[in-house]
Amino acid sequence: MKVCFTTLLIIMIACNYSGAQNPAVIRVDLNKPKGDMKAIWAWYGYDEPNYTYMRDGKKLLTELAKLSPVPVYVRTHNLLTSGDGMPALKWGSTNIYTEDAQGKSIYNYTIVDSIFDTYIKRGIKPLAQIGFMPQALSTHPEPYRHNWKPGDSYDKIETGWAYPPKDYHKWGELVYQWVKHCVARYGKKEVESWYWEVWNEPNGAYWKGTVPEFYKLYDYAADGVKRALPTARIGGPNVTGGAEKWLEGFIKHCLQDTNYVSGKVGSPMDLVLFHAKGAPRVVNDTVVMSIRQQLKDITGHLKTIRSFPQLKDIPIVIGESDPEGCAACGMATNPENAYRNGTMYSSYTAASFARVYELADAYQQNLIGAVSWSFEFENQPWFAGFRDLATNGVDKPVLNVFRMLGMMKGKRVQVSSNRMYNLKTVLDSGIRGPQTDIGALAALDKKTATVLVWNYADKDKQAPAEPVTININGWQAGTHYVTLTEYRIDDTHSNAYTAWIKMGKPQQPAPAQIAALEKAGGLKTMAQPRIVKVAKGSVSLKTSLPRQGVSLLYMAIR
Repeated sequence: MKVCFTTLLIIMIACNYSGAQNPAVIRVDLNKPKGDMKAIWAWYGYDEPNYTYMRDGKKLLTELAKLSPVPVYVRTHNLLTSGDGMPALKWGSTNIYTEDAQGKSIYNYTIVDSIFDTYIKRGIKPLAQIGFMPQALSTHPEPYRHNWKPGDSYDKIETGWAYPPKDYHKWGELVYQWVKHCVARYGKKEVESWYWEVWNEPNGAYWKGTVPEFYKLYDYAADGVKRALPTARIGGPNVTGGAEKWLEGFIKHCLQDTNYVSGKVGSPMDLVLFHAKGAPRVVNDTVVMSIRQQLKDITGHLKTIRSFPQLKDIPIVIGESDPEGCAACGMATNPENAYRNGTMYSSYTAASFARVYELADAYQQNLIGAVSWSFEFENQPWFAGFRDLATNGVDKPVLNVFRMLGMMKGKRVQVSSNRMYNLKTVLDSGIRGPQTDIGALAALDKKTATVLVWNYADKDKQAPAEPVTININGWQAGTHYVTLTEYRIDDTHSNAYTAWIKMGKPQQPAPAQIAALEKAGGLKTMAQPRIVKVAKGSVSLKTSLPRQGVSLLYMAIR
């Protein structure tokens, strides 16, 4: 009897570990729209603006523009920073503003034009950040150029660019002249399609002035933008996570306070921006993510914005929305960032964006963008563990999630899954239960239906593939067949990282190896497209998805 009981116990434990006791069943109802499939994911950002017009920067921007059905928006730091235009980690410069010996303002748009020209040529729109402080305007001009490197304290970056201007009128005039120049170079209609925002994380290391000084900085910048182009759209404050009170104070300033420039009540605010970050850590040699922390940041800020009835329909942008806070910190100095090269980053991205849509629905907010602070780092070691979309021109697995999202159009529709953690549970405790989060995001357009499916857990562990059934109901009358293509990200599909490991991790790969890595990094299918019959308005599909894997079921209506 003991033997039988022990055997049964072993079987039960094995079944529970594999998820076999609770196989995933996803239900999609095409008749129940949830809202527009807004491309909130088509927003990207990075610290180092001079990468923009370098070889791999141009290549990646071209790819981002191609994968999105709508114009991509890009945000970058250091557009007003003084320097020679040479990039470095967490540094960049345009030298847009200097002064002569008599203190007269001198404007030089050469480098900043090179950045914006690269965007406009590809149909990309700037989320133009008005920052940081030019050396000639800074109240603390020395030291100015920092030389931060991974492993250094963040205090090292807090140099002269982070201080208030010595002359707010000159600051406002700089902004006016810059926007005026952009209108002359790119045209009024083009610049009207951009967004402008002032500074970055003024509640943290990026601002060495007081809160009232930041409000004054904002007022003068907003005045300069609106003087140059009254129809331009400007906002702020891009606070870092957990700064609801700071955000509330800024909104109150824009709605109720005396403007530092005009002396009247209020300041222009055409959009509201804030940041949200997760907090991975290493536990028993395993990276454990915190999707909960990132989503809680979003929740708190959305609640704050909703508390102002005047802002009911104002556009909202999550100015940085990421698993953690330092894109330029690699695995060598920050082992918790080991998630970045493989499929963990991919599945996290899929699972988190689905919840961001849920939060926007729940708080009835006009969320238009969530900036992934991830780009590329030029001339750095291969797969060094930076938070980037590509390494040395080779796409990483996470970029393929954005390719998948780019294929989803029309209306988001209702999805349920017996293995998808509900939003309350995720906000309470993350995704750390005995079973993984197997969920989906679905959309319906006139000619296509798409279902994004992931198998995610906060612990960066691999496990065998689990069977997943996807029942799709509500097909329109007259739809008899669809052509199904399954795109996949896992260890053997859409994954240049595992291909690089199999090559022996070369740091100087040969041209043929680079070509093979580029091919491996593209979005791959599981098999050839096949015809699927729609029976009584329903389709039942089956797949098998490994832990941290992502699939897109793309169905073309015949």
